[in-house]
Amino acid sequence: MTTINEIADKIAADHHLTKIDARAIVEDVFAAIAAASASGAETAIRGFGKFKVKQLPERQGWNPATGAAMKVPATTKLTFVPAKNLKDALKK
Repeated sequence: MTTINEIADKIAADHHLTKIDARAIVEDVFAAIAAASASGAETAIRGFGKFKVKQLPERQGWNPATGAAMKVPATTKLTFVPAKNLKDALKK
């Protein structure tokens, strides 16, 4: 598992930054993605992928314990679609 600290440490080492500055940059990137997603915008990072907001409509569901029908309310979902470069890297 990779954490924000591990990402920041790598950036700090590669770009001669302090760990505090690198962590602030990483947190700002994630905050920008979250803010764009909250407004419904798509965030595309070339070579990595796209974060997309999807609206899921209300649907019919069933209670697994009782089998009774119930309505599942509409919701908003954040999805990630990897870029071809990332998919290819994962195949290796």
